[in-house]
Amino acid sequence: MAVIKWLLIVIALIVIAGLIVGQLGLLKGTPPTDLGVREGRLKPPSNTPNSVSSQASLYPDHPQRAYASIAPLPLKGDADTTLDRIAGIIEAMDGAKIVKREPGYLYAQFTTRLMKYVDDTEFWFDPAAGVVQVRSSSRLGSSDLGVNRERIEFIRHALGSA
Repeated sequence: MAVIKWLLIVIALIVIAGLIVGQLGLLKGTPPTDLGVREGRLKPPSNTPNSVSSQASLYPDHPQRAYASIAPLPLKGDADTTLDRIAGIIEAMDGAKIVKREPGYLYAQFTTRLMKYVDDTEFWFDPAAGVVQVRSSSRLGSSDLGVNRERIEFIRHALGSA
């Protein structure tokens, strides 16, 4: 019984330490410097299962292509109207912050409440395909537990309802 008690104490201390580290901002990671559109492409998916990209198929040999693959977002009106709607959806989400808004492009960051992990999310109007390409990736960790996919699907659903 004493071993179980000590084990629970150790687990509790680890959880508390993790929360403190998160609250101090030590789990934010480094902001990427290579986001944006280059030659009609957003940055490739991450090399670990912690991102989604509607352009994953452009990287056929990528180790996370299948995991990262997600459909682009449809237009709801013209490109500017659609990106304005996406921005409105994002602004209403907890932990969300729009970092950059340019014609045809939107970059947002999402910060988790407890641990303060940051995900970087981009939306780009692809005139050739007539859709909004999307990429969302966690800065830290080897897995996002499906959070980026869930977020993009939430935005897709909200966009369809708008």
